[in-house]
Amino acid sequence: MPAARVERQTDDPPDDTATVPAVDDLPTREILDRIPALVALVHGPDHRIAYVNDAYVAAFGVRPLGEPAHEALPELDALGLLPLLDQVLRSSKPRTVKSRKAPGGRSYTITCTPVDVPHGTKPGDGGVLIFAADVTDHAEAAERLRASERRQRETAVTLQRSLLPQDLEQPDDLRIAAVYHPGGTETAVGGDWYDVITLGGGRTALVIGDVMGRGVRAAAVMGQLRTAVRAYARLDLPPHEVLQLLDGLATEIDANQIATCVYAVHDPNEGRLVYASAGHLPILVRDESGTVLRTDEPTGPPLGTGGWMHSSGSVPLGPGSTAVLYTDGLVERRNEDLDEGIAALERALAGATGTPQVICDRLVRSTGVTADHDDDVAVLVLQHPARTGPDSDLFRNAALELLGGVEAAPRARAFASGVLTSWRFPPDLHDLGVLAASELVANSLQHGTPPMRLRLRRTDRRLIVEVTDGNDHLPRRRRAEPGDESGRGIAIIAAIASNWGSRRAPGGGKAVWCEFALPRATPH
Repeated sequence: MPAARVERQTDDPPDDTATVPAVDDLPTREILDRIPALVALVHGPDHRIAYVNDAYVAAFGVRPLGEPAHEALPELDALGLLPLLDQVLRSSKPRTVKSRKAPGGRSYTITCTPVDVPHGTKPGDGGVLIFAADVTDHAEAAERLRASERRQRETAVTLQRSLLPQDLEQPDDLRIAAVYHPGGTETAVGGDWYDVITLGGGRTALVIGDVMGRGVRAAAVMGQLRTAVRAYARLDLPPHEVLQLLDGLATEIDANQIATCVYAVHDPNEGRLVYASAGHLPILVRDESGTVLRTDEPTGPPLGTGGWMHSSGSVPLGPGSTAVLYTDGLVERRNEDLDEGIAALERALAGATGTPQVICDRLVRSTGVTADHDDDVAVLVLQHPARTGPDSDLFRNAALELLGGVEAAPRARAFASGVLTSWRFPPDLHDLGVLAASELVANSLQHGTPPMRLRLRRTDRRLIVEVTDGNDHLPRRRRAEPGDESGRGIAIIAAIASNWGSRRAPGGGKAVWCEFALPRATPH
């Protein structure tokens, strides 16, 4: 059947009333004038106007025939169509642009089609038929949808960030910074989290974790795990025991939700980072010389798998060292081995200098994390600054091995008095420090076992008094009755100190400590 004609096929005898009129016989101009789309015909290299339909006139006004488009059709210029007309005329191929906004605020999807214009033109002088469909309602609906998605994503990111610490705790001996980048453009929140928890006695817990998956469920599990970690941290347990407790809780929260986590504790007295890992990526530590160490072992399965006995490891974190904890979004890429991503992060860390925040930002940039990254990224950077100059006088340590029996008590008092005097503490703080040392030593002599040690430590913010012994029974504060001959030492410590606590030592025994806040220096 010829393409130009469409006639009704029937076995019945021909009937004039049943014949569909041939397309060639239809009045083309009348049809174009009646359709709601905007139609214009231009011809020649200047795209002179040959025709505009009634809808076009209604939208943009009367247009003079024979005038070039750049003068008589300013709306095409505003829509950016003049170069497109040139392309169509040269290539003889149609082009379509979608949802362009015209002067007046209406949006159009426009198709430009090459046509032959034989009458009144020179040979080869072709034309372009412009067909513009009004898609304003669709464009506005799409924009409303995009705006709604943006608001939902902003709400989701706000929720995610609200579950993370708003202000990182800054311990005396460490400098810490963190960054979090939500992944992709979806509204689903992720399950990455981090935290910094001061444990007292100069010790700090650092946590980073990743709940697998996205959405409200992952965020809810993350929020519960983060809260639980903070509660378990207050018990000042070894890292592997914290993960053991967390593993059981994760199974109770959602047995189908898997999470990885690293829990680490920094003790400035030891100069090490003690950690335990539940299926998480290794901590990276750069020492003062720039050498980067990867803490691959020990590690256990992710939280929520149950039945695994976690263990703790340790890595040096002396003055001048930097450690990085991170989630897989920083190093994991499609079609790349995970170990290659970690190796790239090691190289970036080896050359990274500056403050923890500067290092955070540099590591994120160097690993190619962008705004449209498809996975959440959390990074926690901690530095143990090397103290030099006058600053070094604000961070001091002194320790005394408590040998013998009760005669160790007066030696401890004399030692504490001498140290605090040499540190030029004011008289009231000096006396409180000596009293605290005396009470803690007396408590250890009465209830503890050798070996015993008294340690005094000062930072730029506080004085810490700590006594360790070989007995792992932790003291508790209790009300002493009038007739009791003991039980008042810890009550005295609690009354005079800013903070106090106790913990079991990894090798056995315990440590009991208290803190006194130093007065702020008055500016001159």
